[in-house]
Amino acid sequence: MGGAILTSLNGVVGSGIFALPALLFAAAGSFSPIAILLFACLYGTMLAVTAKLSTVFRQSGGAQLYAQHAFGPAVGFQVGWFAVAGSMAGASASLHVMVSYLAAVFPVFDDPVIRLATMTFAAVTFFAISASGTVRAIEAIAVGTVLKLTPILILIAVGLTQNGIPTDITLPTFSAFESVALLLAFAFSGCDMAVNAAGEATNPRKTLMRALFANLAMVAAFYALVQLVYSASAPDASQADIPLAAMGTSLLGPTGALMVSVAAIFSTATLGLNLFFLAPRILFGMGRRGLLPHVFAYVSPRFKSPVVAIGFFGAFVAALALSGTFELLAELLVSVEQLAFLVTIGSLIVMWRRNDAGLRETMGFRWAIIIPVATGYVVWLLLQLDANSVFYTGIMIVVGTALYLASKVGAVQQDGIDLPEGRA
Repeated sequence: MGGAILTSLNGVVGSGIFALPALLFAAAGSFSPIAILLFACLYGTMLAVTAKLSTVFRQSGGAQLYAQHAFGPAVGFQVGWFAVAGSMAGASASLHVMVSYLAAVFPVFDDPVIRLATMTFAAVTFFAISASGTVRAIEAIAVGTVLKLTPILILIAVGLTQNGIPTDITLPTFSAFESVALLLAFAFSGCDMAVNAAGEATNPRKTLMRALFANLAMVAAFYALVQLVYSASAPDASQADIPLAAMGTSLLGPTGALMVSVAAIFSTATLGLNLFFLAPRILFGMGRRGLLPHVFAYVSPRFKSPVVAIGFFGAFVAALALSGTFELLAELLVSVEQLAFLVTIGSLIVMWRRNDAGLRETMGFRWAIIIPVATGYVVWLLLQLDANSVFYTGIMIVVGTALYLASKVGAVQQDGIDLPEGRA
């Protein structure tokens, strides 16, 4: 369960936390810490769907696996393609941001050659750690988590000691709801990532649901505390692009700013490692279930890890990072996460109607509230997309269809989808 919490935590708390406080404060002012906690409850309805499905399956793949079981291989492949492409863009971006923070502390990293060499070295290191086995990868992620959270937690403690807890709270205008909801949808993105590696978790049908909700509670509390301290520190609007660094400077001077830079370096590095660990498990699962050439299902006899899937993922991430094309991919993926959430909700409904694994007996009246709320929120987010995002989503689907047809060459189904006969 600890590993599942760690991987989900690092799927959420990445580089976004270093920009989020100023954006939220601008939209909701002193109400922003409360807005975070309220939104966590709303996001929890979407997470509940994934958590419920995690009690049925014990294989790796997450949303891809759920979609394949409910809607067939074509839809399952598309969801897997969306998830892996998004992770590739995220990992590539994390390499760029990590080197940018390094350059802020050590200017030598501004040199173009050193910058490229550092990103290459980081990608190779992430591959080596991920390929060395689940235990070593989780241990490395745990170390990175401590190193990235400790400086920020120290600043939170100092901020609460110096400034106390603000008592003057002003309700935001109703028009601010849209911007706050969109910001927080991005902020909580990735809360469900642990399900991608369910096949390597201990008793995933029992532990993952608890891990997902424990992670959501911890992330919400962490975000709210950061926002509380930032709001109380009289933020300077001229430094809205570096809110945590500005907060660190106001609390501890140059030492505080350095602490934030160190936290940012380890935060982006740990996010990259987390993606190198989780995303290849989707490729591995697709290889096992006959959606990708069977070589993706190869497992190292020594390390018991899907080294081919990890190597493929790492090579593409390095190519995207070194070429800079990850920015285009990130733009293409604005809407696909919400689309995958919608498919996941649909998967639960289909499985409920079929009573797969006795789901119907375990879903009481509360699901008549959870599912409509989650669906309404996801649909609302999708309706916020502009025409370009819709067009790019269409491109992603076309490319995914072509890849699905091409991937059948060399694909061999080694696993079916394992469901329990019933539910306790």
